[in-house]
Amino acid sequence: MNESISIANPDSAGLNLQQKLALATGSIGILILLVTIAGVHLNSNIFLPLSIAMLFAGAAWYAHASYGKQPEGIKNNGVYHAALTNKGAIAWAIGIVLTGFYVLLYWFPASLGLANESSSNTGIIALFDPLSQFFTGEPADQWFVYGTLYTVAILAMGYKFLLKYRHNRYQTIRTLSVMFFQLFTAYLIPQILEGMHDDKAYFAKDIKNIWPLNHYFFESWHLDNMLSGGSLGMFYLVFGIFLFAVGTPIFSYFYGKRWYCSWVCGCGGLAETAGDPFRHNSTKTLRSWKIERWMVHGVLLLITIVTIVVLYGYFTNSDRFLGLSIYEYFTRPYGFVIGAAFSGVAGVGFYPILGNRVWCRFGCPLAAYIGLFQRFKSRFRITTNGDQCISCGNCSTYCEMGIDVKAYAQRGQNIVRSSCVGCGICSAVCPRGVLKLENGPEEGRFNHNPELVGKLHEPKAFGISDQK
Repeated sequence: MNESISIANPDSAGLNLQQKLALATGSIGILILLVTIAGVHLNSNIFLPLSIAMLFAGAAWYAHASYGKQPEGIKNNGVYHAALTNKGAIAWAIGIVLTGFYVLLYWFPASLGLANESSSNTGIIALFDPLSQFFTGEPADQWFVYGTLYTVAILAMGYKFLLKYRHNRYQTIRTLSVMFFQLFTAYLIPQILEGMHDDKAYFAKDIKNIWPLNHYFFESWHLDNMLSGGSLGMFYLVFGIFLFAVGTPIFSYFYGKRWYCSWVCGCGGLAETAGDPFRHNSTKTLRSWKIERWMVHGVLLLITIVTIVVLYGYFTNSDRFLGLSIYEYFTRPYGFVIGAAFSGVAGVGFYPILGNRVWCRFGCPLAAYIGLFQRFKSRFRITTNGDQCISCGNCSTYCEMGIDVKAYAQRGQNIVRSSCVGCGICSAVCPRGVLKLENGPEEGRFNHNPELVGKLHEPKAFGISDQK
């Protein structure tokens, strides 16, 4: 009991003892990784499992201490005051560290300890050598380290997400889905297959990483490696084309964008789990929405042009297009600017500042491709009950794709937007049950005459009469 008679608690709430111990546990796991980056050699057989175990244990313990005895769902207390969640000093520090790590990963892997032809791995990459040897029989490289840490992050923070939204069945199943696809289809199965076919040339074995997200799928070296990869390579080639050309339109017709972006995709999985504390930082302005549309569809157009050029070179057995080198003027610039700088460095490094779906919203060509089906030919929509909306704004605040959901809810208008990833958080945080994700018949999907609650709800009052 506070002995002062102040109504407001004058003491900072701070962290409880369990949260502090959990943070210390997880921090030791991170410290082991940082020590190896600094060049200190540690026994990999001891410190790699110790580091991963402490990261998991710290995250799970902290999640229990933070959410186990609290009401389920999002709480708005302090979210716009904490330095972590309101673009404060901690957020900027994390953003800079993440961005720096991605820069080293993509362009300076030797600084992380990647071996050259005359040496062996050192640093953090050497720490992961035993695990890589176990799966593939080969020493680790920077992408094995990245894939392992990426999977650990989704599993550990996914557990936190499950506790936080444990009241919502949709969120529980969806989160288990992204954890499953990351662990098995993106990590374990590709590593095991790589080990079983180490005599074959490399080709991408994450079966859900389809074109145009996998921008090198149709490049000559990748096509040749799949064609020379026996029955496994042929399966990945045929299934990759089928999933892009047939599977995606069919799934998108029935379920909208959410079947991939919120249930399967690894980028979306990381955004939904590790990026959850930053989802409210996605800007909702009309200007950002206009920029988003130009950028994401521009990237889709760009990769389409690059792929046409690449296929032209493949079938004509030429490395030039209109006199220009295909590698120097098409594939290399796209891989550098979009494949590395945008999707990797900015896509994750800018989580704390621009929200957790920077890449999905502004740059992912696959999201743009699926979004076209969702917008023009799909059964998916979010229906609203305008009479029940109390304008609390939770839905708009926590929409990671920058959609002003409240404006639709107030008008009782169905939400049919190409950018919506169907994460369902807007529905989960609504205290009145106004929003509902549906896959009903196409008829009535666009309700052009929504139920208006009051005069203020005229379209012009919100400036969104053309937002469809």
